[in-house]
Amino acid sequence: MQGLKIIGLGSALPGKRVHNDDLAKIMETSDEWIFSRTGIHERRFCEKEESAATLAIKAGKDALESSGISASDLGVILVASMSPDFTAPSMAAILAKELSCEEDCIALDINAACSGFVYGLEVARGLLASLEKKRALVVGTEQLSRLLKMEDRTTSVLFGDGAGAAVVEESNTDYASFLGSRGDFSIVSPSLYTGAFDGFYEDGTENPEILGQGATEGKHEKIDHLMMDGKSVFLFAIDIIPRCIEGILKKTGERLEEIDHVVCHQANSRIIRNVVRHLKAKPEQFFEDMELYGNTSGASIPFALKDMEEQGLLKEGEKLLLIGFGAGLTFGAVEIVYGEGKR
Repeated sequence: MQGLKIIGLGSALPGKRVHNDDLAKIMETSDEWIFSRTGIHERRFCEKEESAATLAIKAGKDALESSGISASDLGVILVASMSPDFTAPSMAAILAKELSCEEDCIALDINAACSGFVYGLEVARGLLASLEKKRALVVGTEQLSRLLKMEDRTTSVLFGDGAGAAVVEESNTDYASFLGSRGDFSIVSPSLYTGAFDGFYEDGTENPEILGQGATEGKHEKIDHLMMDGKSVFLFAIDIIPRCIEGILKKTGERLEEIDHVVCHQANSRIIRNVVRHLKAKPEQFFEDMELYGNTSGASIPFALKDMEEQGLLKEGEKLLLIGFGAGLTFGAVEIVYGEGKR
């Protein structure tokens, strides 16, 4: 199977810094309470002239410059997001225009929530197999702040805005993937513009206790912000991350010790540390940076990779194990090699 290799990384952050102390002014919480439960001290929110699309453009340009290739070399642009600016046009199409890509460049958005970037890599790999151009730009970008109700402490303390991007090329280097889904309403987010979640059930009732109940029967509960059953998601995460690791290692025949870096979706430090203890792994093998950026959903993995690169933690030829998990519920893992491109 032809795989992928990373040859360029990029990231973007919005301007508004929101510390836990700022949240303590509008809700009953504290920096100690949030940090002890999540590993998060602060996050970034978009300001008036910033959005998921503007962040995607900035991160995409950064990654393209880092790779040393031109926009005309791209066969695919794929943007993963659960908080896009528009249903149409896609943010990928907007990004292709901003980068001055040629018209033969395939551009599409996907939504696999916090697994989106990992899903995006595998979708891009599949598309590149049928194209003459063998390079793709995969972006994760989110403006989750516009989906939050700040009075809801179960979600508003967790999420932030940001974008990360990677330029990848078809390669014979080590590559493996393990993806899947489990239909569940543990995390529910309203559609931004369609009003799909504006009404009550057809019989005039609503059940706020069970997220998503009735959705498959055309009956939607009233919801105006991102909602999450934190306990269910935590239990899902600490179960699925080891399964993803096992799934990849079974395909490659490797041991975890042979992987240079494991980069999980940066949802919660307690999730990652629980997995490390369970696997009896080395904590330094599992990168974390949610302390300053919060949970940026589909952006968190590529953003973390760029953060690692800037810290000098990545070296040419290293094996990376990327693991996403989130709303859907979705999960996915990819083993991929890091290359330095033409930086």
